[in-house]
Amino acid sequence: MRRTHLERKYATAGYLMVSPALLVIALVTLFPIGYSIWMSLNSISSTYNGFQFSFNGLTNYSIVFSNAIFWQALLFTVIYAIVTVAVELVLGLLVALALNQPIKGRGLAIAVMLIPWTLITVISAQMWGYIYNGIYGVLNAILMSLHIIQSPVLWLGDPTLATIAMMIADIWKTTPFVTMILLAGLQLIPSDLYEAARIDGATGWRSFWSVTLPLLRPSIGLAALFRILQAFGLFDLPFVLTNGGPGTSTEPIAMLAYKAIFSDGNYGPGTAVAVATVGIVIILALVSLKALRTQVGEIE
Repeated sequence: MRRTHLERKYATAGYLMVSPALLVIALVTLFPIGYSIWMSLNSISSTYNGFQFSFNGLTNYSIVFSNAIFWQALLFTVIYAIVTVAVELVLGLLVALALNQPIKGRGLAIAVMLIPWTLITVISAQMWGYIYNGIYGVLNAILMSLHIIQSPVLWLGDPTLATIAMMIADIWKTTPFVTMILLAGLQLIPSDLYEAARIDGATGWRSFWSVTLPLLRPSIGLAALFRILQAFGLFDLPFVLTNGGPGTSTEPIAMLAYKAIFSDGNYGPGTAVAVATVGIVIILALVSLKALRTQVGEIE
């Protein structure tokens, strides 16, 4: 359908009003991405006169994709994202269902629950570092007093234990975020549907599976999307808690890019890792958004 002259005039005025914001977004988002792509296609050396660029095509990507450390970091990031997001969704749903009830002190409970989420990740990582410390850590003291362990355990000195410890710290911090998204979704479900389900003889468990869960799928998908994208940008928690160790067993892909660029000075391969990560995140976001639209369409 063709737009009228007045509609085109209003559309032009709208584009002119939002153009400053779009320009700022382009400068702070698109330009760094474009420049990073350009850096990833060059061999970069640091000199007294600055950086020297020498175009080498996809050589940096060949170096990255043939490196076992890259695939180890990617695998760790994927496993970390799947496990933490799955646990956070389950715990967040249970807490959201509890907070959705008309209980006394719900506002205070929500405020207390949000404390972990409001803490800066570096601070919470330092706190968990004190808890997991193998010499004076609180966790060892509690477990030894309960006679669960006989001697202190180096929780961050073993690859498996360090990974689990880091996941627990992340789940503790980000579950409140998932809870708030799911709680908002629960409060949007009309109470009339539950009344109708009770009239039809549905039990509480049946109402959950037939009413709550289907209508909550868009909120669950949104929470999962946010958390998966955040998990692929994981950096500060392992940087403070384990520094990617022991060895490189807890090194996510974002830390790999950081170390390659700033510690080793491998600017080309490092930016190639960063660009590859952005590509993976974009693909995940597009797939998740398509699935989310499908869920919303099914409910509508």
